[in-house]
Amino acid sequence: MQVPLKDLDGEEVESVDLPSVFDEPVRSDLVRQAVTAAQANRRQDYGADEFAGMRTSGESFGSGRGMAHVPRSEGTGVRVPNTVGGRTAHPPKAETDRTRTINDKERQSAVRSAIAATTDPELVADRGHQFDAEELPIVFEDDFEDLEKTQDALAAFEAVGLGADIQRADEGRTIRAGQGKRRGRKYRRPSSVLVVTSSESGLSRAARNLAGVDVATGREVNAEDLAPGGEPGRLTVFTESGLAEVADR
Repeated sequence: MQVPLKDLDGEEVESVDLPSVFDEPVRSDLVRQAVTAAQANRRQDYGADEFAGMRTSGESFGSGRGMAHVPRSEGTGVRVPNTVGGRTAHPPKAETDRTRTINDKERQSAVRSAIAATTDPELVADRGHQFDAEELPIVFEDDFEDLEKTQDALAAFEAVGLGADIQRADEGRTIRAGQGKRRGRKYRRPSSVLVVTSSESGLSRAARNLAGVDVATGREVNAEDLAPGGEPGRLTVFTESGLAEVADR
């Protein structure tokens, strides 16, 4: 399979052959399994204090009052799980193992499958991406890796028809529901373009301020980069050197 090689102005320079990794069958189940495992293994352990709900001086009134033998403080039950104001019956334990494992071969197959999914316009469109390109993925010359200014990177994206997706991510920012607002993650924003570069690239400085844009190297790109939320088909841009590194996955 061949795709056009684009310069920074969006003009086709020549055609390049995609590596065999792009011929991998798309396995959505493996991709989701790999992403779920990565998210689970990144979570911080949490649990209740060992003596939570037990630090009280409440006492039972004893027999003869027609009342349950429940410790009470100012008339309210304490310590006992089945009372209002009592401790939690089975609180989360910090020592619980919440990690998930996945076989190395399955994880590697998931990455290859997610890479192959970037060539399917229908899958990419189903994820909600907006693009004006006839062929996917889009491959830039290595000059793209030398960009240092965000406006230059944005101009290159717009030249190949990806500007609408970055605007979609920028306008799609919403306030998160729940306690996460207080924990440094107030906003949720859609993912837009993923840029896969070579290991020596410094492009992340130019692209990191664009809404929803992520930069990863071809050697280290993983299933979560290629399929946020476990859904394969992310809108992806490769550089020529990044494409060569992906071929070894």
